Amino acid sequence: MDIQNYIINDLKPFDSNDLLKQVKNAFNQLTFSHIPVTEEGVFIGCISETDAHCFDGDKKLQDYRYAIEPFYVTLHTNWLDILEAFAQKGANIMPVLGENGIYLGYYELSDIMDLFNETPFLSESGGIIVVEKGSHDYSFSEISQIIESNDGKVLGAFISKIENDITQTTIKIGHSGMNAIAQTFRRYGYHVVSEHEEDKMNEELKERSDYLNKYLNI
Repeated sequence: MDIQNYIINDLKPFDSNDLLKQVKNAFNQLTFSHIPVTEEGVFIGCISETDAHCFDGDKKLQDYRYAIEPFYVTLHTNWLDILEAFAQKGANIMPVLGENGIYLGYYELSDIMDLFNETPFLSESGGIIVVEKGSHDYSFSEISQIIESNDGKVLGAFISKIENDITQTTIKIGHSGMNAIAQTFRRYGYHVVSEHEEDKMNEELKERSDYLNKYLNI
């Protein structure tokens, strides 16, 4: 996928000598969380809508330079790192810089999310399973082996949580029968966090069987 095709350059950055009242007017007409700022043609960061509306409109951006956040990505940043940058900064636009800090345009969060939606992790049919295991015992190769040994296909996986020396992994599997995979994970010492209908049915059957045995033994 050519991420550079998603660069938008319809937003001219403000200069650090521009007045805050101009920035406020721009935010009133836009839905952006931040607006890029340059100084002598070189990108220096972004001003947030929240900060802009708190400052004196008759002062210049350079008077509040401390509030200008220097976040951006480059032409060569891959889409996952771009998505991470969006998450870290809580922004809905991400400036894109070329060589020598020259502002080229920006990515919009919705466009990057659309790219994620097109990946097999979300677009392919399959099931989601969430498993946990001690961080020292966690092995992605073992996880893949468990799934593939049950004729499953890994469509995607990510570490969804690390807490108290426990690693949680969320996996998208191209497989309709999740019960065998869940049972195999348990045999290998994984805790299956997600709930699965087949799993519930087996538990209910076991409970009914135990109840019947108890009744017959009365």
